Amino acid sequence: MLKNLKIGSKFNLILMLVFLVSIFVSGIALSRVLDQKAQNEVTSQAQILIKTMNSVRSYTQNHINTLLAARLETEPAFIPETVPAYSATEVFENLRKNAEYQNFLYKEATLNPTNLRDKADDFEAKIVGRFRQDSKIQEISGFRDFPDGKVFYIARPLAIKQQNCLQCHSTPDRAPKSLLASYGTDNGFGWQLNDIVAAQIISVPSEDVFASANRTWNLIMGLLVAIFAIVVLLINFLIKKTVIQRIRKIEKVAQQVSTGDMSADFAEKSHDEIGGLAAAFNRMKASLEIAMNLLNQQNQ
Repeated sequence: MLKNLKIGSKFNLILMLVFLVSIFVSGIALSRVLDQKAQNEVTSQAQILIKTMNSVRSYTQNHINTLLAARLETEPAFIPETVPAYSATEVFENLRKNAEYQNFLYKEATLNPTNLRDKADDFEAKIVGRFRQDSKIQEISGFRDFPDGKVFYIARPLAIKQQNCLQCHSTPDRAPKSLLASYGTDNGFGWQLNDIVAAQIISVPSEDVFASANRTWNLIMGLLVAIFAIVVLLINFLIKKTVIQRIRKIEKVAQQVSTGDMSADFAEKSHDEIGGLAAAFNRMKASLEIAMNLLNQQNQ
């Protein structure tokens, strides 16, 4: 089938194959680059926020708790601002009042929390379980589906590293009276030093970022298709003008010569390969004409 195609058709077929392969490879490579860029962006956002929350936790533990710890035994109600997890959560909730952060989430998901709002759901409990099973794991990240869309999360283990934390979480008889008055004796006890009791999880909405990456992909691919199409048309025009038309002209003259019209001339001024071919045909025509004249003289 390919043997029956003309040079122009064969060349166009090759160009189309090169065009399709180039677009396909470029599309895959570009998609991977943009997806990686989008994931790096949401990861960077999550890491900045989790570092900020850790700063709040550290300040609460080292300053606020120190100032208010003595009042926990005398106050009628527990002072939650002394708890790093509470401070970090409240600060983040204030941050979420800004429109651009309203879909961000922060939680110190705990298996046995004092405050039940920190209770880990099934998904979060599995993450805590992984941290407990392998203490070498210091971070888990991935994507999770929520009703509002897909989010990217980063989770880090939270362990009991300071002895004073056990004052509120070892046994009810050691806990401050204000804590028992506010939360009771059923939850948040039995913790031990160095135990991983929770996972610090920050969730960043990712659909907008990846949607932006998809729009960028569509735009760039559209430009590439347009550029490739223009290049193919331009190459096709140049090949037709500089090669195919000249070969067709030589073919037409050769047909005239083959029918005995020796007045036809392979007029080609160019010195490239096609010009050399035309010159060779002219020499062949001249030789053929001389041979035919000699043959005619002999016959006469």
